[in-house]
Amino acid sequence: MRYPTLILSLIVMLFSADAALADKRVAFVVGNGAYKNVAQLPNPPIDAKAMASTLRNVGFEVIEGTNLTRDTMTAKLLDFGRKAQGADIAVFYYAGHGIAISGTNYLLPVDADIKSEMDVKLGAAINVDVTLDQTMGDAKVKLVFLDACRDNPFAAKIKANATRSVAVGQGLAEMKSGEGTLIAFATGPGQTALDGQEGTNSPFTRALIAHITEPGVEIQQAMTEVRAQVSDETSKGQLPWGHTNLTGSVYLNPATPTPAAAAAAPASAGPALASTTAGTDVELEFWRSVKDSKKPEELNAYLSSYPNGQFRPLALARLAELNPGDGTAAPKDKEKDMTRNLTAVDPATFTEQSSQVTEDQIGLDRGQRRDVQRRLNGLGFDTKVTGKFDDETRTVIKRWQAARGYPVSGYLNKLQHKALLSEIVATNQTSSDESSSDTGSRHVRHSGGGGGGGGGYHRGGGDPGAFMGGLVGGMMGGMFRH
Repeated sequence: MRYPTLILSLIVMLFSADAALADKRVAFVVGNGAYKNVAQLPNPPIDAKAMASTLRNVGFEVIEGTNLTRDTMTAKLLDFGRKAQGADIAVFYYAGHGIAISGTNYLLPVDADIKSEMDVKLGAAINVDVTLDQTMGDAKVKLVFLDACRDNPFAAKIKANATRSVAVGQGLAEMKSGEGTLIAFATGPGQTALDGQEGTNSPFTRALIAHITEPGVEIQQAMTEVRAQVSDETSKGQLPWGHTNLTGSVYLNPATPTPAAAAAAPASAGPALASTTAGTDVELEFWRSVKDSKKPEELNAYLSSYPNGQFRPLALARLAELNPGDGTAAPKDKEKDMTRNLTAVDPATFTEQSSQVTEDQIGLDRGQRRDVQRRLNGLGFDTKVTGKFDDETRTVIKRWQAARGYPVSGYLNKLQHKALLSEIVATNQTSSDESSSDTGSRHVRHSGGGGGGGGGYHRGGGDPGAFMGGLVGGMMGGMFRH
């Protein structure tokens, strides 16, 4: 009678997963680059669009804009302020020019034409302190990301027209966060940040996108990973800086809780907050429910929720004993092949981060990208075979990464690409999926293939209801088969 109990647990988990992201989430995301009176910045609009998409995928209502004038930026801020009232989590993200005058930070609309300190004080620029206080002051959790630490383009004019001593800073000035607030800068106070190659994301924004919505990763842990990635990418030339006064753990993409943990959670705890101890108990309960399973999708569900969990080696070893095609014990030859694949994976694959930069280093051409998509299809992670890594493919790569216990980003690195090429792929599924993908049709797959249960919890990229519904449906189908 084990299956009915587990199915009931999974149904409860489905509703718990929806409730986990039912909190009110609002974000302001703006990237200004097409400046009229100073040098233009090509990347901030690209950064803003990528960040807006990332936040929407985890349930945020996003007030978004690019290349905004003073009037249009003010209108967006007023809209954000209204919607952020009483929000459980409010996010403020800005990419573009920013300046520091006498220790106060200002953001620059694209029509800014600043000749003196008086222009700034009279409203030609956006005062960061006043803006955050007026728009986010009522939110329970406030996260501020400023990718605006560039040289002051108006510094020479302001100094030339100064009638008294005025401090015109390089980069942005240090800011202190109030209660329930995290503030993160692309680099340290008074320093300048890199824009990145034209047409791509800046190093800071690229790292934010890669880490802040990782399933089950707390925001302060994510920011540690952001700092490490930016430092590595820039050869230690840029180190993001921040100040936090958060009073609890904050998850932008919480891992799916077990029913026991959900029932044990205090009623007063907000859905965005959780304790470390509770998280450990949740993982232990989850592992106990699947550790003796003969179905790969159940074990992959654990790996998806806890890609770096304490029972990951046991889950991978258990998967090595099972046939990913039908959930039964693998024949000896296939079992040996699967075990050989797992042991052949470089241990660094489980820790080395991936990003757009690491994927570019592989140098995949269109044909090789199609091969990646075909292999993902053959492993049960359905995506169209187009040779282009669009948002759908990125989401599928995240599912594959989570199922294998690799760092989740949606981008590949050399180690992950090598590991994917080493996996045994069902050739009949591969050819079928390529044909159907090119014509726009999709197959509904009933076997796990290692991927059915590997779908991480990503709103927008993979609806939690669809994921859990598919998992429950697959298990019920397995009951009838057996």
